[in-house]
Amino acid sequence: MTVTDILDQIAQKSVLVLGDICLDRWCRYDPTLSEPSRETGIPRTAVVATELSPGAAGTIAGNLTALLTKQVAVLGVIGNDGFGVELERALMAREISPELVVKSAEVPTFTYTKLINAHTGEEDRPRVDFINPREMPEEVQRDVIAHLRAFWSAFDIVLVCDQAETNHGGVVTPRVREALCDLAASDRDRVVWVDSRMRAEQFRHTVLKCNLREAREASERAFGDYDPERLRQATGSPLLVVTDGSNGAYYRTEASEGRVPTKAVDHPVDICGAGDSFSAGAALALSITKSPEEALRFGNMVSSITIMKKGTGIATPVEVLQTASTWPI
Repeated sequence: MTVTDILDQIAQKSVLVLGDICLDRWCRYDPTLSEPSRETGIPRTAVVATELSPGAAGTIAGNLTALLTKQVAVLGVIGNDGFGVELERALMAREISPELVVKSAEVPTFTYTKLINAHTGEEDRPRVDFINPREMPEEVQRDVIAHLRAFWSAFDIVLVCDQAETNHGGVVTPRVREALCDLAASDRDRVVWVDSRMRAEQFRHTVLKCNLREAREASERAFGDYDPERLRQATGSPLLVVTDGSNGAYYRTEASEGRVPTKAVDHPVDICGAGDSFSAGAALALSITKSPEEALRFGNMVSSITIMKKGTGIATPVEVLQTASTWPI
């Protein structure tokens, strides 16, 4: 199937992105305006401009809409706070539906505040993160599961972003994961694509996408050593995908395995979000082509575009077509 064919059919697909959604606040500060506080004597960080964008699951969703996916919705949790309002606006500005988002006064909106030097353009000060270190409230978990079950059949693809690196605070709790895996087990025709930083080995009956380090750590947690095929079998995964930067992506199914190379990119601008853009492109292409090779090749092309942009970049259909015309593989 050609890249043009895949792009044409993307316009007919609907995707639900489940998981940790956050607000990225890119704050430009002017170091020449730093003055000691009259009250504390501590120098201020003088922010002169702020850009907002949805992060984590929102980054994946933004890549999906940029590729002109027919419908994209997010299912996550945001707080009843100012950051939550900003996040909803940022989602809608990118044509991402926030209608399934669960709101809670007990959970702060997951927010990254990134401080960019206005003179150098570099992020050179520590981030200020607003996080939830506690277990997700029971009623919030129930609402997430209820939405997942109620709207499961309305989407062609369910793409899971399990980004939390702590045992508590993430949206994909053990209860949510169990509900997801039960639905995936009963519906093998739907693409359920999971990108989990810390818990890949705990999912069942889903496509698992890990980078090489995540795959090694998941396998070692489960078995004590790195054995990707054993990991695939233990999780009942129909497809295990392991990305490895410029070395491309590896895959394993019950019947086959292989490596899909990528094009080397000299001096990438920003690799932040590369895995998210890969997942967005590859999950869409897998749903369309049913071919791991074609899916990973398409994902590689999408991520090769986004890493040449500052921040969590996106790839448009025009850019994908331009890239495909020069893709040597």
